[in-house]
Amino acid sequence: MAERSFKKEVELLKLGAGEVFEGEGILAVTKALLQSGVSYVGGYEGAPVSHLIDVLSDAQDYLGKLGVHVENCANEAGATAMLGASINYPVRGAVTFKSIVGTNVAADALSNLSSPGVVGGALIIIGEDYGEGSSIIQERTHAFAMKSQVWLMDPRPDMQNVVNMVETAFELSEASNTPVMLELRIRACHVTGKFVAKDNIAPAVSIQRPLQHPVFHKDRISLPPATVIQEKLKTEVRWPAAVKFIQSRRLNELFDGELADLGVILQGGMYNGAMQALRTAGLCDDDGHSMVPLYVLNVTYPMVPDEVLTFCRNKRHVLVIEEGQPAYLEQAIKAYLHDAVIAVQVHGKNVFPVAGEYVGAVLLKGITEFVALAQPDHPVARDIRRFSQYIETVKAQALDLIGKPVPPRFPTFCTGCPERPVFSAIRLLQEDIGEVHVSADIGCHSFATLEPFFVGNTILGYGLGLASSAGISPLMKKRVISIAGDGGFWHNGLTSGVANHMFNQGDGVLVILKNGYASATGHQHIPSTGVNFKGQPTGMDIESALRGVGVKWIKTVPSYSVGKMIGALKGAMNEAQHGLKVIIAEGECALAKQRRTKPIDAQRLKAGERVVRTRFGVDEDTCTGDHSCIRLSGCPSLTVKTNPDPLRTDPVTTIISSCIGCGNCGEVAHAAVLCPSFYQAQVIQNPGWVDRLLNYVRGSVIRFLQRQVAPTSVLGPESAEGVDAPASIPTPRKSAVGA
Repeated sequence: MAERSFKKEVELLKLGAGEVFEGEGILAVTKALLQSGVSYVGGYEGAPVSHLIDVLSDAQDYLGKLGVHVENCANEAGATAMLGASINYPVRGAVTFKSIVGTNVAADALSNLSSPGVVGGALIIIGEDYGEGSSIIQERTHAFAMKSQVWLMDPRPDMQNVVNMVETAFELSEASNTPVMLELRIRACHVTGKFVAKDNIAPAVSIQRPLQHPVFHKDRISLPPATVIQEKLKTEVRWPAAVKFIQSRRLNELFDGELADLGVILQGGMYNGAMQALRTAGLCDDDGHSMVPLYVLNVTYPMVPDEVLTFCRNKRHVLVIEEGQPAYLEQAIKAYLHDAVIAVQVHGKNVFPVAGEYVGAVLLKGITEFVALAQPDHPVARDIRRFSQYIETVKAQALDLIGKPVPPRFPTFCTGCPERPVFSAIRLLQEDIGEVHVSADIGCHSFATLEPFFVGNTILGYGLGLASSAGISPLMKKRVISIAGDGGFWHNGLTSGVANHMFNQGDGVLVILKNGYASATGHQHIPSTGVNFKGQPTGMDIESALRGVGVKWIKTVPSYSVGKMIGALKGAMNEAQHGLKVIIAEGECALAKQRRTKPIDAQRLKAGERVVRTRFGVDEDTCTGDHSCIRLSGCPSLTVKTNPDPLRTDPVTTIISSCIGCGNCGEVAHAAVLCPSFYQAQVIQNPGWVDRLLNYVRGSVIRFLQRQVAPTSVLGPESAEGVDAPASIPTPRKSAVGA
């Protein structure tokens, strides 16, 4: 079950010419693909464009009627390889995946796609996941565009402009016989806006109207001597054709301003943030008119030298707003101006941070510093300086009010996550056998490298946990434990990790966390889900795949059974026989399970049927305040509160209402032989007569036993003179049955 459904929204994809589309950015991109007559679409899930796969999945019935083929690819390399259909045939295709890690995976296919070039339009929609909100390494797609000679679009995040650029990207691709990448930042993906729709175009070549004959051209094969010819065509034919198309269609935008001797050149994706910063600084009015002239690059590669020179001519100072490093645009602009002998002072990384996301405060600071440097005597510059001083004063006042920095909040597992107890088990294992090197992997389970587990010494790539242990494993006294999610296992781990390990007769332990989905990106289906995104059974399972490449030592353990997991880990670590040992930790993603079961429970409650919910609690009288349960599980539902016993100062553990009853806290406590403080309760809604009878009997027994307790026992064998003993003891709130 995907993170969210687009079943209702996909009706917007059917809008015709002149109708107004209003919706989310990702949905608008899908509509633009259909308006472009795309024949096939594929991709691999990954933020911030993972929802594009969800939209395609939910719209498959309509896409099928248009004849559009949809493919959920095994990884980004497979998605890029799909575009090979456009090398020989005049068919338009598009794929999508996350950058930069996804582009890294796709690099081989990308090179072999760009070298021969394409006949049909080929578009790669890239989720540019750069900045502090990203969970990945900080790199940019721009380097791949330059390396492989693929054109890169970075559209100004206006809904109509984004749609236009998607459609134009196919035309640019066909005009220059080159694949095109269109990058979308997270805000562009999820912004809501409007645009005027066009009719969808049923592709001339489709699953309903297939090609009749194959086409072969030896010059389109990436082998010598064709590769030498292809390289010349890239630089001498395709590049000039792309520049001519960009210039003639005016894909980049010019906006005039009163301060004619200044100028700002910026990536299209930075436009909205830059305009807000200019407005805050008093350099832009409420209608979006900037006092400083702007040159907005909707296409950041290739650049158009003539446009750059025309914009910069007669200007004294130009600011380049380019997020991230290296400063490809700034360096290129300086080179163009140097060669043309145009004396313009170019600013960029001298007023902006070299690296990092350009959020509002960063843009405001950089733009104000630029104006102060360029025109220090201008009234606007003086106002900006006063404004900057005011901002710094407000910041200082805010720091004084806060008193101290807010504690950092590290990302962690969701409440009830089945992967949490696995890492509790590894922590407990290391307390018994000593420290172990753990090769971690990308996915939700990478949170185990942070508080409170600190389990994971390296992360080298999606599905590469076992592969990354190949170098260190033979050099360690103890066996190395490698981690893989089932998503990473199918993405890359089976071949690069398991098959390679078996081929080289390696030794080690692999823990595969099987939760049934690509959970970190929104619960897209994977082979171990059991069905594909079309609902068709796959007949694929992890254990069969492992045995298929020769793995013999395999154990499947329920994820929440901490004790059993510790036993399996000890068995794998102490096994005398050399070779790979695989433990499959099986437990459905808690979020996906709740999304699946909550609607069912709601319907049952509405129908008056019996529904049972499990909850856990902590006996305050028994809890010693050791808090090892919190340190070993880190569950967000576990916290502390003031000890009710006035003679004890240590706070006691308590479980808040976000508990979903997974039982991990009690399992950890039991496995670590910590304490008997945890108890389990069942909340029964719409109870039957049996439930009511049991509740009455249990309550009666409890009240009877309570009456047998001598009231004076609170004060000792003999009550103190003059003190009245309580008439009764209230029923404990940890009753086993709720009504």
